This record gives sequence, C-alpha cells and structure tokens, in this order.
Amino acid sequence: MPASERELFDFLDKHGIEHKTLRHPAVFRVEEGLEIKAALPGGHTKNLFLKDAKGQLWLISALGETKIDLKTLPGVIGSARLSFGSPERLYDALGVTPGSVTAFALINDTERRVRFVADRALMDSDPVNFHPLANTATTAISQADFRKFLAALKIEPLII
Repeated sequence: MPASERELFDFLDKHGIEHKTLRHPAVFRVEEGLEIKAALPGGHTKNLFLKDAKGQLWLISALGETKIDLKTLPGVIGSARLSFGSPERLYDALGVTPGSVTAFALINDTERRVRFVADRALMDSDPVNFHPLANTATTAISQADFRKFLAALKIEPLII
C-alpha cells in the first residue's frame, strides 16, 4: 500500500523537514495553475516517469520551464531509449497516478527500482515545490530539506 499524504508529512516531520502545503483544484500540466505558482515562491516542477528499452525505470524532476528532449536525454543520463511508463507501472513503482508524479513519490519506491534524475536548475532553486502524492495540493520545502528528504531515503540524485 503506497504512503498517504499524511504518512508523507509524518516522514517529513520525523526528519525535521519543514513543509508548507497549499490546497488547490487538480492540476495536470505545468501550464495550469499560474495562480498557485504565484502563491508559492520558488521552483515549480515537472516530473516525468519514464522506462528505458532495457526496463530501467526513471523519474526525471526539472523546473517547469526546462525543456526535456527525450531523444537526447538517454545520452545524458546513460539510459537506453526512453518512453513514458504506463499508468500501471507508475502506480506499482511510485504509488501515484498520472498527473500526480512527484519526487515525493520516491517514498514509495522501497525496492529502489527507480533512478532519480534532477536538473541542475531545480537543484539550484530554493524553495522547491512538489505535489504531496496527489495533484490537488502543492508542498514547498527548502532546497536543503529536499536534499535531506533524498538522503533519508538513501537516494543520490543524478544531477544534469
């Protein structure tokens, strides 16, 4: 059973990670929710769940305005040809549904099947904003706390 939003927040609290959440109508694309972005400063993200031709799963988190070229990305991250992972594979690996893909979902990847990639611009942003496992809210945490979150999960991001 994947973690609930409450369990995510409990995990953040347990690790001393300060977080602020704004509730809002469901947002499915980066272009939506401009008023939400205005209400929460910092880097707003886009998150892609991908599978490569060898079956490796990838979560790519980047600033919303970052252009991601799926044709050149494999050479940058060292993967085989990439395609979007199916909704079933997404739920199985990260416990979220399409539209709710988020770096916070790494809390559900207990088998560490998903490789996490973050773009440099995201890792230079402070604070950073992600959905807390559902696209009906956005949670802001500091960059230092985002790194603390990843460290608590024993995840070393590939920063590109």
